[in-house]
Amino acid sequence: MERILIIGAAGQLGSELTFTLSQQYGGDNIIASDLNPKALEKFEYCKTAVLDIMDQDAVRKLIKDQNVKQIYHLAAVLSATGEKNPRFAWQLNMDSLLFVLELAMEFKMDKIYWPSSIAVFGPNTPKINTPQFCVKEPNTVYGISKQAGERWCEYYFQKFGVDVRSLRYPGLIGYKSLPGGGTTDYAVDIYHKAIAGEHFDCFLSADTALPMMYMPDAIKATLDLMHAPKENVKIRSSYNLAAISFTPEEIYQCIKTHHPDFTISYSPDFRQAIADSWPDSIDDTRAREDWGWKHDYDLKKMTADILRNLPAYLVNF
Repeated sequence: MERILIIGAAGQLGSELTFTLSQQYGGDNIIASDLNPKALEKFEYCKTAVLDIMDQDAVRKLIKDQNVKQIYHLAAVLSATGEKNPRFAWQLNMDSLLFVLELAMEFKMDKIYWPSSIAVFGPNTPKINTPQFCVKEPNTVYGISKQAGERWCEYYFQKFGVDVRSLRYPGLIGYKSLPGGGTTDYAVDIYHKAIAGEHFDCFLSADTALPMMYMPDAIKATLDLMHAPKENVKIRSSYNLAAISFTPEEIYQCIKTHHPDFTISYSPDFRQAIADSWPDSIDDTRAREDWGWKHDYDLKKMTADILRNLPAYLVNF
């Protein structure tokens, strides 16, 4: 049986994507891999492997032994964390992608998935309804690595026929994993503070609008793209992807309708400059036209769903 390998499965996106893939293909056909052995304990429903993406011999052996034919390469150093150690972030983000693209050629893989981000945009990018094709001058090492990665993905598709697919994720919000070092993480942490009855001090200003997406929509978009016929995937760098845009004050007010005593303060830090360089909203017309993307959740619906499900999840975490 051909198997699917998820690299960096224990992260925010990987945790939920691995579960959905296991439901669709069966746990015996999914391999969740991560550098941290303890993080793999939650994947009782599929195969697991402790794996360092930079250990090329170990990765190659796993692919050969398990007959891996698809890879979801999710391992990366995110935006805020990357600014603390930029050379390491560049090395991990870039070298691992190039290695996976080479593996796709070596083992004649069916498909590769690699996520990009709105971090590819920069201060000179149009901020409202940012178009698919526009100026990209990222000013974080994370954004620079994602921009370069997009070019490598398209290069390997055009030159070598590697079927690599990618989405430019906005900020992702979910309740099944903790924040992972991104600039949009406030929109995850704020729900935890509300549930705990604690005051929330936001590291962005009240009026900082950013594109966001609820995790079920992100999973849906990823699998819609991966299941799309090859001829429908017409952009091989990375597709713009959008759902909702809001400010910290707007999400706070939405939460207050459920938790009237919830309080917030604003203490912008170094992440404010990162957020200010990113778009307010995204135009994802090409994704909607090419392979039928459509989101399900707005801010109100997302907030109600998180506040309904997070308490029980935290108890069992």
